[in-house]
Amino acid sequence: MIRRLLLIGLALLIAAPAAAAPSKIRVSLKTSEGVIVIALDMKHAPITAGNFLAYVDQKKLDGTSFYRAARAVGNPKRGFIQGGVHRDARRSLPPIAHEPTSKTELRHLDGTISMARREPGTAMGEFFILVGAAPSMDAQPGGKGDTAGYAAFGQVVSGMPVVRRILAARTWPQGSGAMKGQLIKQQIRIIEAKRAG
Repeated sequence: MIRRLLLIGLALLIAAPAAAAPSKIRVSLKTSEGVIVIALDMKHAPITAGNFLAYVDQKKLDGTSFYRAARAVGNPKRGFIQGGVHRDARRSLPPIAHEPTSKTELRHLDGTISMARREPGTAMGEFFILVGAAPSMDAQPGGKGDTAGYAAFGQVVSGMPVVRRILAARTWPQGSGAMKGQLIKQQIRIIEAKRAG
């Protein structure tokens, strides 16, 4: 009798579908300007979202900052903010494969979070959040290098006023290259990054 019950129980376990992994995981970024909540798209951008989640779970983003406010020319209320490990080798995980928007079908819209990188396949622990859509950051057909676009992997679901305040932060006028005039004078601390319920 006991053997029969064990066999029935085993058969039910085998027949039961495995619990599906969540397609969206929320992360809360507690900053010195307020809280930003992001929904990571684990279904469409599993490599990129998984990488960001690894930084969160390993506490590698705690104590880092938003250090860049890139305002659009002619429209300072649009642009993006950039933050993360900022080339700190002690906090960095290995680079990840590039997931272009042509593969994930995600787009760079208002509130999108995406990975910062140099060349495709070099993204690690730096990311940016958009204020306003930026279709030029999406992958172009057959894109390589700069035309491969950036890897969008989620969306802000709460805290866009915080993102806009960071975008409006005072920046240093000097600098060189793409970051000229974009480095925030008093960097906005990321106090804690954690999974949100």
